[in-house]
Amino acid sequence: MKIVPDTSVIIDGRVTEKVREGVYEGRRIIIPEAVLFELERQANQGKETGFSGLQEIKNLRKYEEQDKIDLTFKGERPSVEEQEMASSGEIDSMIRSVALEEEATLLTSDSVQAEVGRAKGLKVIYLKPEKEEKQLSKGIRDYFKEDVMSVHLRKGDYPKAKVGKPGQIRTEKLEDKISTEEQLKDLSHEIIESTQRSSDGFIEIDHGGATVVQLEDIRIVIARPPFSDGFEITAVKPVAETELEDYRLAEDLKKRLSERQRGVLLAGSPGAGKSTLAQAIAKFLKKGEYTIKTMEDPRDLQVGDDITQYTKLGEDMTDTGDILLLVRPDYTIYDEVRKTPDFEVFADMRLAGVGMIGVTHANRAIDALQRLIGRVELGMVPQIVDTIVYVEEGEIAKVYDITYTVKVPEGMTEEDLARPVIEVKDFETKKTEYEVYSYGEQVVVMPVEESGTEKPVFQMAQKEIEREISRYVRGRVEVKVDSSNSITVYVPDSEIPSLLGKNGKNISRIEEELGMSIDVQPLKEGKKSSKNTFAEEIKDINIHFEKEKIVIDVGVQYSGESVDIFSEEEYLSTLTIGQDGSIKIRKGTRVGNRLIEDVNRGKKITLVK
Repeated sequence: MKIVPDTSVIIDGRVTEKVREGVYEGRRIIIPEAVLFELERQANQGKETGFSGLQEIKNLRKYEEQDKIDLTFKGERPSVEEQEMASSGEIDSMIRSVALEEEATLLTSDSVQAEVGRAKGLKVIYLKPEKEEKQLSKGIRDYFKEDVMSVHLRKGDYPKAKVGKPGQIRTEKLEDKISTEEQLKDLSHEIIESTQRSSDGFIEIDHGGATVVQLEDIRIVIARPPFSDGFEITAVKPVAETELEDYRLAEDLKKRLSERQRGVLLAGSPGAGKSTLAQAIAKFLKKGEYTIKTMEDPRDLQVGDDITQYTKLGEDMTDTGDILLLVRPDYTIYDEVRKTPDFEVFADMRLAGVGMIGVTHANRAIDALQRLIGRVELGMVPQIVDTIVYVEEGEIAKVYDITYTVKVPEGMTEEDLARPVIEVKDFETKKTEYEVYSYGEQVVVMPVEESGTEKPVFQMAQKEIEREISRYVRGRVEVKVDSSNSITVYVPDSEIPSLLGKNGKNISRIEEELGMSIDVQPLKEGKKSSKNTFAEEIKDINIHFEKEKIVIDVGVQYSGESVDIFSEEEYLSTLTIGQDGSIKIRKGTRVGNRLIEDVNRGKKITLVK
């Protein structure tokens, strides 16, 4: 019997397996040139499937050298036109043509290829995906002893594992022998074979030297050059399967999730236990006869077979969201909500009435809300997210209730300063910890201080006014906050007419917009002092130069803050920290040129908020 294998069975390793078992011993195995081309193309793109398939052909060559099989290559390499039509099945057609010409049996694990082959009159052997009960990828599983959360294998380093549970994690060396590239390549080949033939395995990402695999309950990331500087395999397996009852505030959360569809963000740092909590919530909701779906890229939540796990269609989750709106789930678990398109899809589904539980990275509970602010209209935030659950070391550390009202923000006294305010309340104490509102053009996330001091509002007003005045004035601006509704602004004498505008039009507009009385005074000569009543220097800044700009890394915890930039004691400018926690200043500007000059001279650059 002559056998023509297609790309699918070459990659999943079942040709060599059947030779090894004696099923195909003595047979003539014909590899179409189109198969070799496809594997070469995938390998050139950095796909692990390509490397795995080429390794399989090398293994077949060894069997030929041992006279166990007769291995030959037939057919033509695809032309440029045929390569362009590969996605339409042109490569598969060339493989079938070789089988037809050689009167051979087509061997495939691709169901479409099998059906088309039979329709063409070919003899076809279709190898179905193997059942998950079979022990797969034994090599990687051998590392997962009790309490092993993740395995880290890198060329030139000892195999290591993170052992324990969230909050109690330690790193242990698994072996005394350093891993070699050949060992990792062999293990990678085994992982790809197991994934391709498993009924419970997916290759989620495979390009440019990065491969992400979900094999049963293990998520595996394979990295090789050019994506990484060395061969590396990282495997993660959940060690904790929890029930919602195991968490603090469980009964309150059950009631909250059950009374109506909610918009929930599960926040925490990587490894804090967010996904474990999401799985416990999914299990609870499913018991309550809710229809649950997940949106994941890659799919790694460990949920029951009765919960369908969706991944992205196309570039992002937008099309997936459209499909889910047709499916009409009661709750959708979105893992992970990180980029702007993720928040937009989350918001769209939430506003359509779907209960949404999003998993997102955040250092603090309030940071999860700040990631949403700026990506959607401020007034819509409480309709999109009404609950934030912050997870730390596997436990629920904080729960926030998000509500909406119209009031005068804390620290302000004039009734004409009333505006829509988002209140962030501690779920347990019912006390408001933060207020979110618009002040001029700035969105303010203001902590509410129990002392009742007006310091936060005064500081915010000072920064906001300085930023607003700088739109009309060249040079230095100083602001003195006299009271909650009165401010004195100091600008260069020559710039006062520009600030006031014709018939006081400019300053009146600013006063009306901010709801504060502004007294304009000439700025006396001298340097702006970094030491004022509310000054706070930001520590640990990092300045580096890029091709067209200067970047000052501050930290995402300061995103949205306005800060004064000083060189030694001299004031340079007031700028706002971006969402990524950095300030970007174009080269060639006055401030940019000054920063380059002073940094090169070794002068101390400070930021004051």
